Amino acid sequence: MTVYGTATPTPTKRRGLKALTATAAALVAVGAVATFQLVRDIPDATLTTTIATTIKVPGKAPSLPWPETGSAELMVEGLGRLGGSGGEKAEPIGSVAKVMTAYVILKDHPLTGDAEGPSLTVKAADVADYEGRKATGQSLVHVVEGEKLTQRDALEALMLPSANNIAHQLAIWDAGSEKAFVEKMNAAADALGMDDTEYTDPSGFFPTTISTAADQVELARAAIKMPVFAEIVELREATIPVVGTIYNYNDMLGVEGVFGIKTGSTDEAGGNLVFASRLKVGGRTLTVVGAVFNQPGANTPEQLAEVNVHVRKLLAAVRKTVKEYELLAAEPAGRVETAWGGSTTVSPAAPLKVVGWPGLPVPVAVTTVPPGPSIAAGSVVGQVEADSVRVELRADGSVEDPSLWWKLTRI
Repeated sequence: MTVYGTATPTPTKRRGLKALTATAAALVAVGAVATFQLVRDIPDATLTTTIATTIKVPGKAPSLPWPETGSAELMVEGLGRLGGSGGEKAEPIGSVAKVMTAYVILKDHPLTGDAEGPSLTVKAADVADYEGRKATGQSLVHVVEGEKLTQRDALEALMLPSANNIAHQLAIWDAGSEKAFVEKMNAAADALGMDDTEYTDPSGFFPTTISTAADQVELARAAIKMPVFAEIVELREATIPVVGTIYNYNDMLGVEGVFGIKTGSTDEAGGNLVFASRLKVGGRTLTVVGAVFNQPGANTPEQLAEVNVHVRKLLAAVRKTVKEYELLAAEPAGRVETAWGGSTTVSPAAPLKVVGWPGLPVPVAVTTVPPGPSIAAGSVVGQVEADSVRVELRADGSVEDPSLWWKLTRI
């Protein structure tokens, strides 16, 4: 029996329709994936450098004219220790001890600006102390009972003509006794890390007051940060009651930039000078702090003259040695690499120059800027800094954009 009506699709036609639908879906999927691949963010390039965190100034370490006897030490503020000689054993330092006396007084009784500070009245005991010291040939300033010295007057008498009797008077005024004041001196030395120093009196007259050049340089560095101390030790002369004009024993003032700090000499200590000097390098003014100790001589003038010879030689050598050096050349010091394999070197935009001396280790800091996905020649990718000097890091070349194939096939 024949049935008339709509024909029923054959299985072959159904399979063809399904295949067509599947193909269309696949094409849509491929198109979506391709579109996604093309619009995806491209990863930033990566930057690596070969710049060390510490670089030594190139060249042979300096050989300075250190004294053959005694000891010496040199420090350049903000840069580091330039070197030293001798000094393995603590020795008497004479009146250099008064640097600590002044330091303790100013720590306990700070002065600012032109302030004179409180008055110290000379008592009968102070006059007796002065008279008792005269027979031993000590450095003194004349005092009379009832005389009033301001704190600044007393510090000027202490540091310029190196008055031992004023060191004693200041100690009593501050701590009530020399013993108590000496304890303060040694406590201050401990706080500054002066491990090879021992004070037994505030003037340095006793040979049992001992130290090293290195320790006294540490103290001097701390003391000259006190503006009033720095002002006083640079004075060539001053005027105080009774005595009138007093003069600074430091003949090195103004020589090779010296602006202080203190002489010291005894038979046991020999000649000593702890000093500070201004050093101009380019547009900077540096401070050199040093000491030359325990120099020979038959008397104080001979001892201090010998010290001064060595200080002049050392500071002249420092001026020739401490200057501007190239720490890092303007040549490739790293590389930028893109995610698709492109790369270019990076270099400082100019040589990185610092103030120092050959062999000085200089800390170096590198900071980077995210370079983005592609790189153009000359683009800034970071900076390198040393001794407050900064130089940009720049790409040496450009990197081509990624290919269409890379964009479509990247994972």
